[in-house]
Amino acid sequence: MLVVGRPRLVRNSIILTLAILSIWHLGLLSRTPTSASALVSASVSASSEWSRLERLMNRGAPLTPYPDSNSSFDWSAIPFRYPPHNTTHLPPRHKQPPLPRIQHRFGPESPAAAKERIKRLKAVKQVFLRAWQAYKGYAWKQDALLPISGGGREQFSGWAATLVDALDTLWIMGLREEFDEAVAAVAEIDFGSSTSSRVNIFETNIRYLGGLLAAYDLSGREVLLKKAVELGDLIYAGFNTENGMPVDFLNFYSAKSGEGLVVESSVVSASPGTLSLELAHLSQVTGDDKYYSAVSQVMDVFYQGQNKTRLPGVWPIDVNMRAKDVVSGSRFTLGGCADSLYEYLPKMHQLLGGGEPKYETMSRTFLQAADRHFVFRPMLPGAEEDVLMPGNVNVDEDSGEAVLDPETEHLACFVGGMFGLAGRLFSRPDDVETGVRLTNGCVYAYRAFPTGMMPERLDLAPCRDRSSRCPWDEEHWLEERAKRPEWEPHLPRGFTSAKDPRYLLRPEAIESVFYSYRITGRQEFQTAAWDMFTAVEKGTRTQFANAAVLDVTRAADELPQEDYMESFWLAETLKYFYLMFTTPDIISLDDYVLNTEAHPFKLVG
Repeated sequence: MLVVGRPRLVRNSIILTLAILSIWHLGLLSRTPTSASALVSASVSASSEWSRLERLMNRGAPLTPYPDSNSSFDWSAIPFRYPPHNTTHLPPRHKQPPLPRIQHRFGPESPAAAKERIKRLKAVKQVFLRAWQAYKGYAWKQDALLPISGGGREQFSGWAATLVDALDTLWIMGLREEFDEAVAAVAEIDFGSSTSSRVNIFETNIRYLGGLLAAYDLSGREVLLKKAVELGDLIYAGFNTENGMPVDFLNFYSAKSGEGLVVESSVVSASPGTLSLELAHLSQVTGDDKYYSAVSQVMDVFYQGQNKTRLPGVWPIDVNMRAKDVVSGSRFTLGGCADSLYEYLPKMHQLLGGGEPKYETMSRTFLQAADRHFVFRPMLPGAEEDVLMPGNVNVDEDSGEAVLDPETEHLACFVGGMFGLAGRLFSRPDDVETGVRLTNGCVYAYRAFPTGMMPERLDLAPCRDRSSRCPWDEEHWLEERAKRPEWEPHLPRGFTSAKDPRYLLRPEAIESVFYSYRITGRQEFQTAAWDMFTAVEKGTRTQFANAAVLDVTRAADELPQEDYMESFWLAETLKYFYLMFTTPDIISLDDYVLNTEAHPFKLVG
């Protein structure tokens, strides 16, 4: 049943009627006395049913028609100078055995817990709405909001990054009118025109294509799939190269001519390694195999080189896709420049239902190398703090010795969630527990600083042995501190530097808290999420929305801020905070796989 073009009152009355019938069916309006715990359990189920009914009612046409959605250039019509080299890569089509369950089996809530959770849920939604309304008022259809001055800024290609990035958050939060207004604006985006002559393929893929696909999966709005195909064909044009590898930055005008593009000789490994999930899912929803085929050639290069690097199992920060060289290099990290390459290995396994064996092989190989070389236990004043952190590794080119650099960054805080997800997918309970300890490491870093926010980059003193007790050793801390010229006396004990003291509205820490909560069901993670949210909201709040903070290592009545709000504040950070306080059936990890921008793709099959 669809309600199209009718007054809101009629639509809401129908939703209410269906919800009441659901509640009656669940026994909430029964004349038989009901216990408080059963009442809450049923009310949660009724709430979920209400959400399900409302979603079903809104998956058809919008309340008002969308405008014409044609761009000024047809990216699918390009005559490729270098046609795709390999058409043998096809998405798995045979039904696979079901994957292991990911999410914890949650039980009923107490009345007090439900009341508190819903209160927190509403608080997160209000912060999102405030920022969204500021974006509408001051930067509508621009890439980003300037949350202090009240203006807008084009960051990528002028395709309304914040608007596209926030589509699925609007839907998840039940903001249907705002969602349809945003989709109408998306329909008018012209992917044939760009504010920059060089298009960043990585960002276009994760923010724009990921945002369009997830919003389509959730809402069923066909215009979103149409725009996703337009954008997918634009990204596919980046594979018009002599060796079939994608360019990092697409020359907008050369790409349109079809004359062929030149692959860069040096790019960060995350850039080509983070195209797989979105292009594979685009093939799934369209039935057009070309996107999956193109990106599979890229992942074959990584697969073949994984055990040939100076640190077998992982790839160096910089790779040469022109030479198909992902082996040379001596600097390795789990953080920025490589992060989502690793994140997508288990997620591709999940998206494809386990139908492509190389992703399980690459995942298991990587997890073993990461656990052995990168993950360290920091020495902290409270010896009971049994937490882990992800570091960097440099390999001596002469001796081949792998040396841990105990620097961590906010971008690397996704690792806890990734270990947890992979641990469930591959039935490795030790990896799940490692993920929990990594998540708690980033939670500790939030709580350790007086603002309640974690700095962008910091160093700690590593324990000499991760597996045994790690009592506080003042001399060891002083030795590690002396290696860091960035150390300042105001830093908490245990930290040896805060190389970059900013907080940039990043989501990685709350992302791992979300995964750890959904996977283990431990209530401590909801408490941690609320502490993080209240600290972040207080420290980043501006007159209009929320802004990056320049120094979170010092307490102040008014923290120094930067006049900028990344699109991922609405797309990721606030979405993860919101999902911490929904019922766990909303975006279940057994039904969706989330891309690196927190866009949920519906699992098929």
